[in-house]
Parts: sequence; structure tokens; C-alpha cells
Amino acid sequence: MKKLMSLLGLVVVIAMAMSACQPVVQTVVVEKEVKVVETKEVKVVETQTVVETQIVEKTVENSVEVPTAFATAPFALADLKVRQAMAYCTNKVDIANAGYPLLTQEQAKTLVMDTFIPKTHWAYAGDENITIYPYDPEKGKALLEEAGWTMAEGKEYRTDANGIELAFKFTTTSAAFRKAWAAVWEKQMKDCGIHIIRLHAPASWWFGDTTGLARRDFEIGAFAWVGQADPGGQTLYACDQIPTAANNWAGQNDMGWCNEKASVAIKAANNTLLQEDRKKQYTIVQQEYTKDVPAIPLFNRTETSAAVADLTGFDPRPGEEYYIYNVTQWERPGQDTIVIGFTQEIASLHTLVESSFAANLALLISDPRSYTSLDYTYAPATVKQLSTLESGLAKNTVVEVKAGDSVADADSNIVTLEKGVKVMNSDGEVVEFDGTPVKMMQLVVTYEWRTDLKWPDGKELNQADFELGYKTACDKENGATSFILCDQTQAITFDGNNQTVTWKPGVQSPTYFLAPFGYYPAHRVIESEGPYKGKTLAEVPAKDWLTLPEIAETPWGVGGYKIVEWVKGEKIVYAVNEFAPADLQPKTPNLIITWVTPENAEAQLLTGAVDLLDPTTLAGLTEQLVNAEKEGKIKNYVIAGATWEHIDFNLSY
Repeated sequence: MKKLMSLLGLVVVIAMAMSACQPVVQTVVVEKEVKVVETKEVKVVETQTVVETQIVEKTVENSVEVPTAFATAPFALADLKVRQAMAYCTNKVDIANAGYPLLTQEQAKTLVMDTFIPKTHWAYAGDENITIYPYDPEKGKALLEEAGWTMAEGKEYRTDANGIELAFKFTTTSAAFRKAWAAVWEKQMKDCGIHIIRLHAPASWWFGDTTGLARRDFEIGAFAWVGQADPGGQTLYACDQIPTAANNWAGQNDMGWCNEKASVAIKAANNTLLQEDRKKQYTIVQQEYTKDVPAIPLFNRTETSAAVADLTGFDPRPGEEYYIYNVTQWERPGQDTIVIGFTQEIASLHTLVESSFAANLALLISDPRSYTSLDYTYAPATVKQLSTLESGLAKNTVVEVKAGDSVADADSNIVTLEKGVKVMNSDGEVVEFDGTPVKMMQLVVTYEWRTDLKWPDGKELNQADFELGYKTACDKENGATSFILCDQTQAITFDGNNQTVTWKPGVQSPTYFLAPFGYYPAHRVIESEGPYKGKTLAEVPAKDWLTLPEIAETPWGVGGYKIVEWVKGEKIVYAVNEFAPADLQPKTPNLIITWVTPENAEAQLLTGAVDLLDPTTLAGLTEQLVNAEKEGKIKNYVIAGATWEHIDFNLSY
């Protein structure tokens, strides 16, 4: 465990310097986000990217200095009243507005978080089941008085009976976004008599492998997590996930929060497949989390889109990654074409290999996902129903496994069972295999697709297409970077538009009900020049699919649109798939994705060259967009994204 930091005379200097011995590129610094996956959770890491300008002799240095003359009281964070007081003294709406100054107060209110799960999420406990801390600085001050932190006459900050000032070091990144809202929080805390000393550290230190958060080197810290339709959370909130020197800093419970009731519940929530049971367990965790205040959840980051004022049907929703989920319902009065301006150039539409957001979005316009996840709630789309245990399409049975069997271990890795391997048995206990057969859970799930789906040539989606989908996805020469689902599959059978997957023992994914494998038009004849011209797609080895225009440029789908042309560097053109079922027929016959630059994107929208700009193009609202909406030219859409900002307290050193 860490030693308690000295209360007086502490100097912290964090410096990152590049050697000036060699010529370096003078840079223009632009902040962006990148996502770093750590186990089941995703941490948002803010870093820097550069645009080359010219070669000069230059030393780049980032440093953060903390004044020497202050007293700090990290021990005070162990007092629940202090943490509760800080929660009451925090005006989350004003903080969200500081990060997004062009939002209205009402828009900012929709972003506010009260737990680690958004209010629209299926796992949210409900306001009535948790402790909510509305902005009430007088209540916060009263709690601080009760805790022994008083305001002496003429002083700016509270002190205890020994004269120690109520002061905390607050570490976060140097991103302008965080500097803006952190300054507001500092002022809010000062109004309650709490001294916040801000350290805006380089992201490379704050998110480093052996520094900052990874070593719990903070008193109070801020960063972001990316929420998902499945909340996960075991690595974040369980007692055995607190990183310490003793466990080689394993785990992501950076707060050091250990509440046994919550720890048991978060593990239970991730060890059952019944959503109602999981919701009950998540409710317990949220109750304990809001009672203990190990952190202050702040707000969801925004996702901003802008469209011409008369576009109807466009309805981006929290939890749904792809806003084109209902693209066939979009329309403009008197217009037969809708144009989306997009800044992300696409290399290929063979999404097994090219898995960028842009490529997936472009393909999903013509071939929608089997499900939607509006407001973080899954619903069927091109499948008949979700294949849940409740629906009877999934069975989770007890099987006996022995040495040599392929199973999922306790960490969900596919391994060959042998002595020393840790697995989760059918009772939900982690046990070490000693050679004696052990009982484990095994899922068998049937996925049923609609039978009225047709390819653009009018042929019905059939069993051969599903067989080709599985064969191609699991061909280790197809160029894909991940075969996790394939490795987890023990067996698969097909029956028309249905497929039944027997998952390997121990595979207990909370999203087991989502179809893992898709389909391809096995009968499609290759018309492009090359060695496979005249053959069907089923006859082409998966390793050569990337070279086929029929896959990389004009793939078929069973949705309401079909791709008719891709002019490289300019646009992708869609037309109606007249064979799609009635409920998938588009209201607008033509749709185009066209490439725009970030510099001219808003101008293209305001001049009518494009009808829509999405969150990948817009970092947020701008004055130009706000003014254009006031003039009735466009409509701005601001929704709560999955990424959420929070302030964590380090409860143990």
C-alpha cells in the first residue's frame, strides 16, 4: 500500500521532455480522444496528436507545478460526511455547461449522472432507489461543520481543530475541455470552504502503465469511462479489484472503494444471464455507491448532429451507436434524395477486415443489424425475437468437463482444461481444476431470422447464406483481427434461417442473445474482372474476398436500400431495394454519403450541399450552428453519449 503523503511542504512536478539534441518537427497540438480497452471496461484516454508544419530545433515540455505552501487533508476523504458535503456542493448542470458552453440549461440537465449508469439505461436503479445529491451548498456546509471543518473569521477555507486546511490535490488531464469544467468545480468547492489544488497532468502520465491512475497516485482525480448497453463493472467496483502494490496493481477499482454488499452484488450481476436478476443486483450496487459516495458522477458527454430543418424521421438516441438504425424513415418534403456529409474516408466495405465506424455505418444503411439498442435496451430488428432464456430460445445447462476439454476459464479466455486452470463452476464459484471432472454451465442458443428478407436480386435469404456467413467469419485466413466468437463456439447447426450455437462450457456472455454470425449472398455471381469472374461468392476463398468489388465496394444487404455506386473519394450512392419487406421500404428513394472536410462541413450544411452532419464530424455545438438553428435553417441534435465524466476519491493509500 502507498504511504500517506506528507501534509506539508509537498511539491509535485510532473515533466515530460523531448531531447533537443536532434531536430524535431514543430507542431500544432490538437487534442483528441482514443479508447484504451482494459479487460471488460473502456477508459477514455485523452492524448495529443500533431500536424506537421516545419522542421526546427525545439524542446517540447509539459509540466505541472504545485505550490509548496499548502496543507492537504487526504485523510478527510475517509469521512463520509466530507464526501457527501462535496456532492451537495457540486452543481453538475453548471459543470456540464462549462464543458459545453453553448448548451441550454435544459440540455445540460439531460446529461447529468447520479450513478455510474445513465437514467435511460435498463439497469438504472431509479431515482427512488438511490441517494441523490441535489445542488445544496448550505446542506454541504452544514455537513462539513458536523465533521469538524469550520470556517474561521476572515479565512477563505475551512480548517480542523489542529489548524489543518481542508485542501485536496485534484488531478486530471490538460485537455481544454477538462480545464474548463474543473475550474468551475474548484470555484464551487471554494464556495463551501474547500481548497481544491488542480493538477492538469500530461495524459501520458495520468494514463500511463506505471504512473498516475495505474498506481492510484492521486487524492481526487477525474477522467471518463465509456458506458455500454451491458454495464459490466466487476473490475471497477469489486473489493478484490483494488490495484495495490501487493497485487501488482491489478484491477480498475482506482477509488479503493470496498463495500462488501456492493462487491457481492456486482459479481452476481455479472454471473447471471437473466436481466431481471441482473437489474436487482445492479440496483444494490447503485444504492451502496450513492450511499458511500466513492465518486461524484458528473455528466455524459454529448454527441452532436445537425440537419436541415425539414428533415423528419432522424432520431439519434442514447445507447444506439449507429444513428442510421431507422434510416428508411427519413424524408424531406418534395425531395427524393438525402445527403449525409461524412469526414471519415472509407477504405473498404468488407467489414470483417475494415471495422471502422464509417465502414460499418455505410454498410448498415443497406444491411441493418439484427437488433437495435435504443436507450441501452436491446430489441429485435431483422431477427424474430431476442434469443433469451425467457423466450425459450436459449438453454443454460450443467455439463461435466474433464481434462483436455476446451472451455472458458474464470477470466473468459478459451483454454484447454488442465491442472491449475481456474474455472467458474456451475455454482458460480471460481475453482482450480485438479484433474477431477468439474461441473460448468453451457449455453445452447437458437437465433431466428425473419423469413421475408430478400437480396437486391429478389432471392430470399436462406440457409446457404448463413452457412457461408459462419464459414467466412471463422476462416482464419479471411484477414480479420479477431476470432473471439469463433473460438468460443463448440458447435453450430443450421435450419433454414435459424442457427443454433452450442457455446463452449463456461462461455456466459451477458449478450448471449445477440446473433453472433451473419450471412452473405452465397449465390451472387462475380461479375468483376479477375480469376473468379463467373463463379459464385460461395466458391471464392475468404482470403481473396478483400479483392472483390462485390464485397469491398458494392456488397449486398437485405435492408431497404442497396448500394448502386461508389465513386472513390467522392460518394457512395444508395437506391431502393424494391424486394425489401414493406416495413423496411424507404420513404426517400435515394441516399448519398459524400465526403466533406472538417473545415467546410458546416458550410456545406448551411448552403444545402449536404442534409446531415453526424457526431464523427461535429465535436459539439458551435456558434454558427446555434445561430443557424435560431434562424430556422437547421436543427441541432444533442444527446447524451455513452462516455461519462466523473470525479473519483482515493479512499485508501
